[in-house]
Amino acid sequence: MELNALRCCLPAACTLLLAAPAWAADDRDDERPVTASLGGRLHLDFADFHNDRRGTPNKDDTEIRRAWLDVSGKFFVVDYKMEADFSGDRVEAKDVFVSRSFGEAGKLTVGQFKQFFSLDDRTSSNYGSFLERGNAGTTLAPLYRLGASWQAARGDMTWAASAYSLESIDAWQVKGRAAGGRATWAPGATAGDVLHLGLSLAHERYDNPGTDGVPALRIRPRPAGHLSDNSRLTLVDFSAGRDTDVNKWSLEYAQVSGPLSWQGEFSGATFDDGSQRGKVLAGYGLVSWFVTGESRVYDRKTGRFGRVKDFQHRAGAFELALRYDQMRGDQHLIGQPDLRDGQTEAWTLGGNWYMRPNLRFMLNLIQSRNRDRLADATVDRTRAVTGRLQYDF
Repeated sequence: MELNALRCCLPAACTLLLAAPAWAADDRDDERPVTASLGGRLHLDFADFHNDRRGTPNKDDTEIRRAWLDVSGKFFVVDYKMEADFSGDRVEAKDVFVSRSFGEAGKLTVGQFKQFFSLDDRTSSNYGSFLERGNAGTTLAPLYRLGASWQAARGDMTWAASAYSLESIDAWQVKGRAAGGRATWAPGATAGDVLHLGLSLAHERYDNPGTDGVPALRIRPRPAGHLSDNSRLTLVDFSAGRDTDVNKWSLEYAQVSGPLSWQGEFSGATFDDGSQRGKVLAGYGLVSWFVTGESRVYDRKTGRFGRVKDFQHRAGAFELALRYDQMRGDQHLIGQPDLRDGQTEAWTLGGNWYMRPNLRFMLNLIQSRNRDRLADATVDRTRAVTGRLQYDF
């Protein structure tokens, strides 16, 4: 939703936050009216590449991938969170919102927050089995946007819906409005025994992408990790300045059985600016095994995976994981042959050593390939060793 439209709905949402009805859960009588707690995460990454002779080679490098700090707590009748990433050349805002819980009816959130799209994206970077999310999670998920949402959990189900702007606090040049939501079902989920099913949907309308200072709308995944910029393949590109409608979806499946777990998602998006149309399809499948006997932890209230805490050995926990990830995109003028038809795929073998619940070392071995399907040719093949030391509090 554009900022002008948001200005119409945010006051009403704030009124609900500040003037909640009597039936809202209220157990604050014996608590302090204002609280604050400090949190954060530090992710230190490296990448070593073995490039082929096609395309521009990626450079071996290290980076501070994330250096986040946040303050969260309660301010009288609302909860709040303010979070920022200090790892880049400028500070970037992440979660900046206020929220209010209405008991079993749900929770209202107003501000900037991560939108509700896909299991892969909703699972925190602190808890994922790999350094990077799959292609859909890094290119199709709406990420942090300004808006308002309602979120609820009841029994085995969760659901969330939001109306949001395509702008964020830091990316104000992106214009447009959107709405989306996610629902999950995990019947009888218990520790070490989980079946998760989910569906995510979103509709976004971009205003004039590619002109008048507005960034282009492009899908360009990094197949061999965050530092593999030179291996990016453009799957769709809408930068002619025409308003573009985008419909997104993702089907989720995951299962945990003791130390074993497996999950997969099938995601997609369609693009239409009145002159051109495009389509992107993506899918991944992964399997994870805790060699030391632990299980991946599932949060029934949010429909996502969380922190592994209960280690069975003093040396910590060790996880092995394998993922195959593929994404394909095509684009054409209406009534004309394809302008582009590309595909990227990657195999990733991961090993994670959890030294403490909030401290781990990650190592990924990646084999990726990009193909131009119109030319029936491989345009890039890259192998990479990537790693991370991460700490959160």
